[in-house]
Amino acid sequence: MRNIYPYLTYAGAIPFIFCAGFLIFGIQHVPILGSIQDILSLYALIIASFMSGVHWGQHLHLEGVFKRVLPISSNIIAILLLLGFLVLNFNMLLIMFIIVFLFLLFVDYKLYKNNFITREYFKTRSFVSVVVILSLFISGIV
Repeated sequence: MRNIYPYLTYAGAIPFIFCAGFLIFGIQHVPILGSIQDILSLYALIIASFMSGVHWGQHLHLEGVFKRVLPISSNIIAILLLLGFLVLNFNMLLIMFIIVFLFLLFVDYKLYKNNFITREYFKTRSFVSVVVILSLFISGIV
């Protein structure tokens, strides 16, 4: 395990897949854990905030526009995520999460194109982002 990040990144997508699967099969609650919608909403909030925080951390080692924009966008995203979590219904919340994950992937694309992140990291992030976004979309339509 030369780099652990791919394993952790793929593992992080598993709860999104399981929640979508549970909702597809009409399972709304899981013993001890509670509502699948609540689990998915909270987990998406945590992961989206974490990914936004990754961008905040990256700004510490960058120069130029990224050094200025990443910490600001990271904080704005974190605040919007919290507000959305508190006030939006489940389907609107999923739409917000999809938009945020797409935006975070776009930021990663810009970082990759400017040689601030590796091709391998960007490929991993892209694949997992697609899985997460599809899981969120499926969870919203079932």
